[in-house]
Amino acid sequence: MSVADHAWDAVPAYFKENDIRLVGGLLLGTLLFHGVLAGFLAAVNNASVANAVANSVSNITFLIAVYALLALALNLHWGYTGLFNIGVAGFMAVGVYAMSILAASPTGSPPGLGLPVPIAIVGALLITAVVGGLAALPALQLDADYLAIVTVGLSEIIRLVLNASYFAGTVTDPEATSYNVVDVFGIQFGTGGGQGISTPINSPARMIYETESGLTVVGEAVYGLADTVGIGTSVVVGGTYAAVLLLVFVTAYYVLLSRIGNSPFGRVLKAIREDELVARSLGKDTRLFKIKVFMVGCALMGLGGILWQGSYGFVNPNTFRPIVTFYIFTALIVGGAGSNTGSVVGGAVFAAFLLEGPRRLAGLVDAIAQLLFGSLPRPGNFYEAMVTLDPLAWLGYLIDSVAYLKFILLGAVLVYLMQNRSDGLMGHRSEIAASVDLSDRSTGENGGESDE
Repeated sequence: MSVADHAWDAVPAYFKENDIRLVGGLLLGTLLFHGVLAGFLAAVNNASVANAVANSVSNITFLIAVYALLALALNLHWGYTGLFNIGVAGFMAVGVYAMSILAASPTGSPPGLGLPVPIAIVGALLITAVVGGLAALPALQLDADYLAIVTVGLSEIIRLVLNASYFAGTVTDPEATSYNVVDVFGIQFGTGGGQGISTPINSPARMIYETESGLTVVGEAVYGLADTVGIGTSVVVGGTYAAVLLLVFVTAYYVLLSRIGNSPFGRVLKAIREDELVARSLGKDTRLFKIKVFMVGCALMGLGGILWQGSYGFVNPNTFRPIVTFYIFTALIVGGAGSNTGSVVGGAVFAAFLLEGPRRLAGLVDAIAQLLFGSLPRPGNFYEAMVTLDPLAWLGYLIDSVAYLKFILLGAVLVYLMQNRSDGLMGHRSEIAASVDLSDRSTGENGGESDE
């Protein structure tokens, strides 16, 4: 039995029997861990403990929410239907840029269509779905390996097109030789090129607390309380947005995918995952089903990109490199493909412990080491660290290199899971294709027919 199996067996039955309790317990424990860690570091550095704890919890909650959202969207493709889509970052980019262009001012640089933000978001989701549908038409006729190549290639094409100065729209004078505004049937717009583009959503939760005329009633009360305990207003706004993402949007994604999975449409998707030939033999147009689910999944990825990268007020094409897709796939693999609960669990475990955990633990070790030994040596490279034969120099090098060592940890975790728990932490909860669990069929002893 693997360590992962032992860890799962150690989870109390109270949590195993209910997904809400399981996810809630995991989130509570994760946030408590990071809160205590941040509080200790703040105390060591003579900083505000309350602000540090609140900021840490806010950041971790935000990362857990966005990775859970995108893991759920990817689960619709890979976990439900078996579609190996490695172009997640590209569809996120389409969603964010489409929203930004639709909402940008027609007289801006780059220009846009000037639509209200809610309409721009809906339009962006439709555009992302259409792009996904167009990509699916040729791509879904390929086997899984070739589909992966096509989708990751499409993702890079999208990023490079957005990065190209030819479509930037930053030079709006038609007489200029470098004029680069895109004109489609009289509609002018631009992508911003390598400089990026402004998004109409910047700290969206701030509207709860502030208006153009000043603070709202809620803002006065919450900001006043936060100031009393030493928590900054930006932390309050960020924490509110993170909480809304987790409690509203992750829940909405989860419910939507659960409804899809339990519907006749979802059962066909899972039948395609298990054996497409059998599903086709039963009269199902599997190609049409795959195109539909690909469009829905891409729209959800586009919304995930809007809620994540679109919330910063500015976005750059290089934000959507393939490493983003790799991270989302890792979250889903850790949690278990085919399980919506596993997608949320994987997003939480990945964001809190594999993505942010090493950096925060390195900060803790650095603080403790400085308390015990004073300033640590900081070798410039691996060779300098080794030749000194000084354990403190090795420690200093490891702390400074944690951003790179994180990838070794990710690789080790993936290799371990592939060898010992290939279905992920919650993959044993993968939803079956049948409307009833055929593994629970009654036997002759229970009144059914026996095989004899």
